Amino acid sequence: MTIERTPLTFQSGGAVCAATLFAPAAPRARMPCVVMANGFSGTMDWILPWFAERFATAGLAVLTFDYRHLGQSGGEPRQIVDVQEQRADLRAAVALARSRQGIDPERVALWGTSLGGSHVVEIAAEDPRIAAVILNMPALDALAGARAKARRERARVSRATMAWVTARLLAAAVRDAARGALGRPPRYLAVHGAPGEAFFTDPGLAPRFERVAAESATWQNRVAARFLLRLPRYREGTMERIAAPILVCLAEHDVEVSAEFVKAKAAKARRADVRVYPAGHFDLYHGDTFEQAVADQSEFLRAHLAP
Repeated sequence: MTIERTPLTFQSGGAVCAATLFAPAAPRARMPCVVMANGFSGTMDWILPWFAERFATAGLAVLTFDYRHLGQSGGEPRQIVDVQEQRADLRAAVALARSRQGIDPERVALWGTSLGGSHVVEIAAEDPRIAAVILNMPALDALAGARAKARRERARVSRATMAWVTARLLAAAVRDAARGALGRPPRYLAVHGAPGEAFFTDPGLAPRFERVAAESATWQNRVAARFLLRLPRYREGTMERIAAPILVCLAEHDVEVSAEFVKAKAAKARRADVRVYPAGHFDLYHGDTFEQAVADQSEFLRAHLAP
């Protein structure tokens, strides 16, 4: 099947956001559409095309986009990750999908990975027209849903060292917020790097991030530190408000997101199917685990977005 990629733009919060629509060439009827929300620091040329091409091959339209301040989208200063702004961007992307000729506005689904999963949960809970939801290792709550002990053990550092690293990161966040209030350039932290200077510090992840840097032209290994002062928090009752069917894909050995926390919240949803894969957080994007997850997700979308 021939897949067409159409570059698009939309407005959100006064900025122009860049998007790409993946769709089968010459469809016979109006198509369902999956709007994809990437994770922390992610741009639409990272990870999303791998899933989007598979979904489009299954006969679906797929809309990917860059949040404000990242990738090909506008917004100054650069490399800002703001939870509320990104959720507004996702709402605007859904509106764009529904407005496109050839897309059925009543068959729009949401797909979110990691931080993007928390955005999807919020939007799906407030929008009863969403037809289906996929949560890929969703980071629903950065505090209650985190696995701080597991991350410390993986990094092989003591509690005292972890406390020092945390204090250093928070100090950087406070300084960055102050710089932002004064209109000065951000204080950046690496996405992956040394303890006290990065959000992810596990040495074992270095090959993953090296691949991102090599394959994603717009991704940058830095984000403004102020993100740490406005982390996503899960609001009780949110999952229960989602009317659409939900597929939750979790990694059994995830040290970034607590699978048990997510399963407990999903158990309260009206229609949730939970799949657990024997892998780590970033493994669901690669190799055999990716193949299994994308097959399960394609099947789920075909089942719930059929005319």
